[in-house]
Amino acid sequence: MKRFWKKLGALGLAGVLSLSAFTPAGNAAHRPTSMSPNGMVTTPHYLATAAALKTLQEGGNAVDAAIAAASTLTVVYPHYTSIGGDNFWLIYNAKTKELRALNGSGRAGEKATIEFYKSKGYEKIPSRGYLAANTVPGVVSGWWEAYNYARKEMSGSKIPWSKLLEPAIEYAEKGYPVSPNQVYWTKYATDPTDNDLKNLQRFEEFRRIYLKPNGEPYQAGEILKQKDLAESLKIIAKKGADGFYKGEIAKKIVEDMQKNGGLLTLKDFEKHTATWAKPISVDYRGYKAYNVPPNSQGMASLSILNILNNFDVKSLGEGTPDYYHVIVEATKQAFADRDKWLTDPEFADIPVDYLLSKEHGQELAKRIDMKQAAQTVEPLDPKGDTVWLGVVDKDGNAVSMIQSHYFDWGSGIVAKGTGIMLQNRGSYFSLDPNHINHLEPGKRSFNTINPAMLFKGDKPYLLYGTQGGEGQPQTQAALVTRIVDFGFSVQDAIEAPRWLHGRNWGASSNNLKVESRIPQDVLDELIKRGHPVEKLEDAYTDQMGQSGAILIDPVTNVKFGGADPRGEGAAMGY
Repeated sequence: MKRFWKKLGALGLAGVLSLSAFTPAGNAAHRPTSMSPNGMVTTPHYLATAAALKTLQEGGNAVDAAIAAASTLTVVYPHYTSIGGDNFWLIYNAKTKELRALNGSGRAGEKATIEFYKSKGYEKIPSRGYLAANTVPGVVSGWWEAYNYARKEMSGSKIPWSKLLEPAIEYAEKGYPVSPNQVYWTKYATDPTDNDLKNLQRFEEFRRIYLKPNGEPYQAGEILKQKDLAESLKIIAKKGADGFYKGEIAKKIVEDMQKNGGLLTLKDFEKHTATWAKPISVDYRGYKAYNVPPNSQGMASLSILNILNNFDVKSLGEGTPDYYHVIVEATKQAFADRDKWLTDPEFADIPVDYLLSKEHGQELAKRIDMKQAAQTVEPLDPKGDTVWLGVVDKDGNAVSMIQSHYFDWGSGIVAKGTGIMLQNRGSYFSLDPNHINHLEPGKRSFNTINPAMLFKGDKPYLLYGTQGGEGQPQTQAALVTRIVDFGFSVQDAIEAPRWLHGRNWGASSNNLKVESRIPQDVLDELIKRGHPVEKLEDAYTDQMGQSGAILIDPVTNVKFGGADPRGEGAAMGY
């Protein structure tokens, strides 16, 4: 992909102190850390960041800004997220000093059963198509629940709901310049030689909306309009969540699905609700790391830190073979627990407190051999394309939020007449009735997405998260260790070389993928210890996901924001 710099000055956003411009995956340039005395936003797309920053400047709080950004992302980053997906939130209320978790993930439809798929001859749920879209989209319920909580309980929120969706509606109706990242993933998804995971042009609405009339992908900078999506957003702006789950949109989605053999019903939509939960946490070097509880894999992200507590990571040296080795080995142990236990807690008793206890962390740490990579602790194969965003407002309210429709382009199905890409999160359910994450009606699937916060004392110190399915817990560990143990700035921590243990979306094998900037002598030592290293061509690649972070100085209250050069994000403050 060619370099594509998108300047935001024309948007007339006053008071921007620093802007991290986009440099695509490949050999990216260093960006400055963005700093601000008041609010700070970081998202994986500059237009979403601009929408959120404008919301803060007009008097909205962190939740308002997060909704403005998240809704914009469903338009301008359609390959990574959509209204037809899920979200999870961590919301810090500065007035009450309370941190809350919100689960905006959807449940399997009432007709989604193992028996149904088996009767059709399936040994696993298809990854694409109508039968992959077997869970209710949870995104709008998450937005709506968070908005109403903020209105009742948080300070600084005066902006009407409908106004928060205005940027998204405008970009959908009038168009936005297609980004190089979208060009890349459109070409990737329309490979005609792969009729299972790619070749998405076989789906009529995908082809009509995301490809030009001649069947070619849009090029970077060309304007893409999504008229049906604009109309759906207008309904949601006017009627809130009921406009999606109990009105015209749900009817159109269900009608299209039933015409094409899909499973979701109007009852599935009408019954859906987002749910509040108590965040889960572990201590790390005098800080407290928080995440969201199951059905999210947030417990795996925390488990890695809980294991690393038993090692003097700083003395190992950042970027050394020992550094990479210990985090990869901790990841294997955390993933083994995750794969054994993780599912919808309404359908299973998950011993989260035990799994995140100091004692269990010590037990897992003892299994790690610093001279030899474990060969028998294998992860599962969750894939994913996702967006994480972070917002801190002038009053200290903070949001760490993540949103996804699972694979790039989700199920590949855009419900006719809605412009809404439906997720394929439910394709990760197992059809083995003995599997912990087996399919059942009304059940939430194992979900890879997880937003994070690190507290110092009783206040947020670091908001962080990333795209990347299996890579999310690993990248979170990289960010925390580099900032806490080695004193990196947020931008340096984001840009530092990354790795991915396991299988990412589209890969054919479980191995240890590494960016090319990691020195060869370090890789040689990792290979010597038994790691199946695959050195990628790019110095910076979005195979490692697109991450972001905001650090809040507890003394000066200055916010330091970072955005990932592996994508098209921007960290902006005022």
